[in-house]
Amino acid sequence: MFNLTVRRHFMIAHSLPREAFGPAQGLHGATFVAEVSFRRRSLNNDAIVLDIGAAGTVIEGVLAGLNYKNLDEHPDFQGKLSTTEALAEYIAQKVAAEIKETDDGGQLEGIDVTLRENPDAWATFSLDLAT
Repeated sequence: MFNLTVRRHFMIAHSLPREAFGPAQGLHGATFVAEVSFRRRSLNNDAIVLDIGAAGTVIEGVLAGLNYKNLDEHPDFQGKLSTTEALAEYIAQKVAAEIKETDDGGQLEGIDVTLRENPDAWATFSLDLAT
């Protein structure tokens, strides 16, 4: 299995209004490094998983809908917790929907999204794609 990973960052504001989240219950900001990995069983005719530029453009488009936004007011998160894990799943689903429109997107086996809040804490969501 081959992997191509593209990294970008984005900043959000949100609250996590449950006792389990302690001080994060209140409105606060977070800066994430998003690492989006694309999995493919075999390389294409150009010996790549996916065009890096195309992948970056798709990721940037998805993250633009989150960057500098208060997720408490974001329509896609109404009534939902915007935890790191939930954000990773959201990004994976959005990227998958967009990447399938690219030349090699239909040949992908999966997408993994890792969101790093700091060097010591991160979460990953793995999305398997039907090929």
